[in-house]
Amino acid sequence: MSNNKLIAVGSKNPVKIDSAKSGFQRMFPEMQFTAQGHDVDSGVSDQPMGGIETLQGATNRARALIEIFPAADFFVGIEGGVETIDETLFASAWIVIIDAQGFSTKGRSGAFPLPPSVKRLVDSGVELGHANDQIFQQHNSKQQGGAVGSLTGGVITRELLYEHAMALALAAFKHPGLFQA
Repeated sequence: MSNNKLIAVGSKNPVKIDSAKSGFQRMFPEMQFTAQGHDVDSGVSDQPMGGIETLQGATNRARALIEIFPAADFFVGIEGGVETIDETLFASAWIVIIDAQGFSTKGRSGAFPLPPSVKRLVDSGVELGHANDQIFQQHNSKQQGGAVGSLTGGVITRELLYEHAMALALAAFKHPGLFQA
């Protein structure tokens, strides 16, 4: 088996591509990985609302990759979404990973609260990335540190948030006997 594995990521966003590669690399340091981003449709709203819609978007992205880029060893869908709990808007992301044999696993990032000013914009139909840019006077933050980076002063970036969720999803590949029995 080759030690150089190809990861197809269902987005051209460099944050998602880099987090996929770094998550795989950290979980499997003895291997080498190449990650390639591909534009695929999530099949859900531009701003997924709730965990179910967010997970569906990640699943749709991973599955779409199998059709358009079957040469990959792994197919990764990453979808960020928001949900309101007790009047507070929280953001988190779902990761879906499918390998070339069809085994699928999932991981979820930590959730973090968003300010009421961001919630008002999202509730009015503005996508989280654009709302974050308005509130923090940034440009294209979703391809950089994201809302979590803005809120934590860069202590936790969007890439790091996704990398952690990637590692959680990859636990099933690290211990296949426990998950694929």
